[in-house]
Amino acid sequence: MNAFYEHHQDSIQFRYRCFDRILLNGLIQPFQQPERVLGFFNAYREGKRVTRRALTEIADQFQYWLKNRSEKWGASIVEAPDEGRRDDFVHQYLRGCPSDRVAVILKAREPARILVAIGGEKNDSPHLEFKQRWVNQYNFYLNDKRWGRMFVRLCPYFPFSARVCLNQHYWLALRLREEGIDFQQCTNAFLRCGHPGRLQQLADSLTAQDLLRCGQKWLNAFTPFFTPTERQSAGCQHRLFFSQVEYCDNLIFSRRAAVDQLTQRLLDLNRTLGQPKKITLIFGRKVTQQYKGKLQTVIEDLDLPNPVIRSHYGHGFAKQYVRDNRLLRTEPATNNVYDYGVNKNVENLPRLRERMSEIIDNYQNVQQDILETFVDREQLRQLAEPTRLPSGKRIPGLKLDHPRQLAVMHSLVRFANLVAGGTFTTADLYGPALDALGRSQAHYSLTSLRYDLSKLRAKGLLEKLPHSRRYRLIGKGYSICLVFLKLFERIYAPLTAGILKPFSADRKLAEEKRSELDRSYQRISNDLDAILGAVGLKTAA
Repeated sequence: MNAFYEHHQDSIQFRYRCFDRILLNGLIQPFQQPERVLGFFNAYREGKRVTRRALTEIADQFQYWLKNRSEKWGASIVEAPDEGRRDDFVHQYLRGCPSDRVAVILKAREPARILVAIGGEKNDSPHLEFKQRWVNQYNFYLNDKRWGRMFVRLCPYFPFSARVCLNQHYWLALRLREEGIDFQQCTNAFLRCGHPGRLQQLADSLTAQDLLRCGQKWLNAFTPFFTPTERQSAGCQHRLFFSQVEYCDNLIFSRRAAVDQLTQRLLDLNRTLGQPKKITLIFGRKVTQQYKGKLQTVIEDLDLPNPVIRSHYGHGFAKQYVRDNRLLRTEPATNNVYDYGVNKNVENLPRLRERMSEIIDNYQNVQQDILETFVDREQLRQLAEPTRLPSGKRIPGLKLDHPRQLAVMHSLVRFANLVAGGTFTTADLYGPALDALGRSQAHYSLTSLRYDLSKLRAKGLLEKLPHSRRYRLIGKGYSICLVFLKLFERIYAPLTAGILKPFSADRKLAEEKRSELDRSYQRISNDLDAILGAVGLKTAA
């Protein structure tokens, strides 16, 4: 149990971890060397020459086989959509598809590593090389008896490179159904489970053999070029390697309000996760001078109901987001498991699960440290420092006690400006700024107002609309203005007055007769005295 879950467990209904998307590359290893291809044809295909025409005939034979087989299966061959997610497109075909049946075959032009014969059309002894080519490939979307919805992509050109895509959520749903456990599934997530403990046990029981059995079953079915004898004695069998892996931690909260409140704080605070020290802690891999990948944490809006926090490392990332209203998902993903110190063979599944689970724990522990800590990371000091523009011009920073600046901020946060779509002109601000400052136009000119606005623009809190005289607060500009005003007028000024020049009659006034606001200020003053004493700074007598 990590610190994050321990702290929030009272708000969490149940949790589980499992692999989400598992994308496997399939290669027939003996045929990754041209000389071994020649040896196969000599030994098993009566010495047939591997010419350009022979390779074309192999691809044509696959096309003929596929056309006949698709008619027998009742599975249409359709062009893959240019836009949108393929999973959404094939949903209509997979709905109601019987077990161990192909539902639809998507044809798409995609890159593949294929064997080509270098030489003339009539050359009987061409030079063989592997080349990257854009060719038509076929994606078999099917309903497997043990895995549920999945797809296999096969290249029709020798040596038939392939991909297998599995999702453990569908595998788990079948296991839960077999054991009669009540659950509610929403695509690749469980929102309710009658036995969460058993769900986690099943998730952890997935083995490399489960991946291999499923992959080999369908790859054998979709490569009719090889005979059973050749598969057995010549090793004409695809080996499977991790290509892309996602492992997810799912926290299902009891109430939507609880997860909304938590994620708002995470969105505000987690940008610091991109620091090299934090990335090293999360992924357990040192960031050295030789490192060339991304090192950042970003907030992404991917047309989802909630933004996604994404921390990059190497060829992958760890992301966190809310889905289905109550589920907070933390999910490390990678396109190269070497980044996590794991070899690509599927036999390394247990080690990969262990490493990705460690990343989730580290990620959530760092988050909890941030949530529990209020520390200054120099943002306030940076706002107070001068800004040097690319032109070399120096613009003063923002001061917490600057009267003109506070007057401009008063004017900026006026409700009237927000009603106007959040945009305004200097003329709109000038009158309210004069009122807040308590000065006449002779003592505070419109030019001075524009100068004060330039300080906010330099800090990225205000922008001028292109080809317009109007301005707009951006980013955290509105919130920063409110913070400065509230700190100065509601905290610093009253507390300073109470310390330097208190009303003598207030000291004689009974506690219960003071206003609630005065009692709050007094509590702050008392707490400040306690803090000063605790850190060894005694107040002057």
